[in-house]
Amino acid sequence: MKIAIFANDGRLSQIVSQRLRQKFKDTHFVLDDQNPDIVVTIGGDGTLLAAFHKYSALLETVRFVGVHTGHLGFYTDWRDDEIDDLVISLQSDNGQSISYPLLDVRVTYADKQKPENFLALNEATLKRWSATMVTDVYIGGELFERFRGDGLCISTPSGSTAYNKSLGGAVIHPNLKVLQVAEISSINNRVFRTLSSPMIIAPNDWVTLIPARESDYLLTVDQNSFHGKKIAQLRFKISKKSIHFAKYRHMQFWQRVQDAFIGSEYAN
Repeated sequence: MKIAIFANDGRLSQIVSQRLRQKFKDTHFVLDDQNPDIVVTIGGDGTLLAAFHKYSALLETVRFVGVHTGHLGFYTDWRDDEIDDLVISLQSDNGQSISYPLLDVRVTYADKQKPENFLALNEATLKRWSATMVTDVYIGGELFERFRGDGLCISTPSGSTAYNKSLGGAVIHPNLKVLQVAEISSINNRVFRTLSSPMIIAPNDWVTLIPARESDYLLTVDQNSFHGKKIAQLRFKISKKSIHFAKYRHMQFWQRVQDAFIGSEYAN
């Protein structure tokens, strides 16, 4: 089995990375940062997101395992003091995995360059820097509304627990391959109207945004941001690709949600 270790720059993460690297060598695993079978991330959810984007071209063959060295990790199943157990689990690995849906993001620019394509694990957002954002929203090719406000957030099911949740969006189980659109401070009055509610979009429908021709838009795809180009169109759809996590020790989704947002002391 070929393993890559992807750690953030934190002191504890680097210490755990060095210890884990030595344990893998001692147990005769192959360390391979280019074409791994397993990517072990050490840090938090931000570290796993960064690793996901680094290895996005290998999603069909690579599985992820997260070790958290902070206070909370929604995608990370192992603590930094459990790496001995992690190595033992990897030694008995049978190739099983848990899969989460991803978001396809396609950006067309006003200068008619070739569209750019991105994958998001959590969400993509579109905002304006300095004024109200105005964009037409199409669902399945039909005009749904003209949105005015600070921006829009389009999230995956697993990403529904991130920025989307803070916007009042629903938490969606990853077995449902749908995307969610949540408004960011929409304007609603006698003149301008939006649905003013999160929307769950079927897997076969594209969500298309055609913004007004202002150029100061900010597009984010997970933790990556893009600005400075005039966007003509954005299209979002649940991807045919998925991210795969090694199944052993992978926490059940609702247990993960309960652990992250409620805490076991309040469960009873």
